[in-house]
Amino acid sequence: MASTNPLFFLLLSTLLFLSPLSDAQTAPPLAKGLSYTFYKSTCPNLESIIRLELQRAFKSNVGLAAGLLRIHFHDCFVQGCDGSVLLDGSASGPSEKSAPPNLTLRKEAFDAINQLRDRIEKACGRVVSCADITALAARESVFLSGGPNYKVPLGRRDGLTFATSDATLKFLPSPRSNVSVLLAALALNNLDVNDLVALSGGHTIGIGHCSSFNNRIFPSRDPSMDQTFFNNLRLTCPTSSTTNTTNLDVRTPDVFDNKYYVDLVNRQGLFTSDQDLYSDGRTNPVVSAFANDQGLFFEKFAYSMVKMGMLNVVTGTGGQVRANCSARNPGTGWSVVDGEEGGSVAAY
Repeated sequence: MASTNPLFFLLLSTLLFLSPLSDAQTAPPLAKGLSYTFYKSTCPNLESIIRLELQRAFKSNVGLAAGLLRIHFHDCFVQGCDGSVLLDGSASGPSEKSAPPNLTLRKEAFDAINQLRDRIEKACGRVVSCADITALAARESVFLSGGPNYKVPLGRRDGLTFATSDATLKFLPSPRSNVSVLLAALALNNLDVNDLVALSGGHTIGIGHCSSFNNRIFPSRDPSMDQTFFNNLRLTCPTSSTTNTTNLDVRTPDVFDNKYYVDLVNRQGLFTSDQDLYSDGRTNPVVSAFANDQGLFFEKFAYSMVKMGMLNVVTGTGGQVRANCSARNPGTGWSVVDGEEGGSVAAY
């Protein structure tokens, strides 16, 4: 559905290329094999190609931005940022896409990554991995929606395996999880309190399904929820089995900003995993700081996204560069891994 939000299109038309990548960006140490200039000689126009293609796509489908951002999260937290979530299933078994946490990932977002794959290959040949395309598409989703224009280290290769459903469930905590569960999950990948709160800010765009938060409105209102917010949610989700959706951020749903944290301060977070960030004393100070300072949120979000984007990457001669992001290249057999070396996600 096309957006009717004039602010979104104002951002698209005025921010494009006006916010250069900052040389002063604070970033974690690079993972071995990654660099900020990886495709400088082999595909110098890579980032411009992706930005222009997605700028056009978002004009007709504003929800695609959140969809692409979410795919990057779900890829990285299950066995690392290797493009495994993009793979379709095979005779070996169902892919990560079939696991319950990934059933609501948007088909049009997967399609957009394959379309970018084709466009880039026409321009540069088959040199850019689907994992790198996914990471760059996530950055563009943030920037073109009004968020920071951070640098993305590149050089990922596409993994040769996908995780089982059990592993995907293990490393993608439910949106009904509390802060203790989320912190324990992120600690598996050396992500901390600041990373949890910053990465959760991705919920400033996108939608949530009634089934993901009906525990907070049935049989009665979660006491941590604002009464008016509750009343509106009960209109959207009149029964506990309703399949409707609602915006994650009630203030500026199509704009990447710090209003998600303002929502939390006002007890208008949608999921348990959202609102508990404000309720819990370990995360409350960070939520309050981000609610009061958008620049601080942008800085910390960019840092945590780069940090997350380097989880268990495949580089060098490992893996492959897929011709089709949904399938391994012909001539290679399938295998499934249990994901024990994978990561976890903050109910995203």
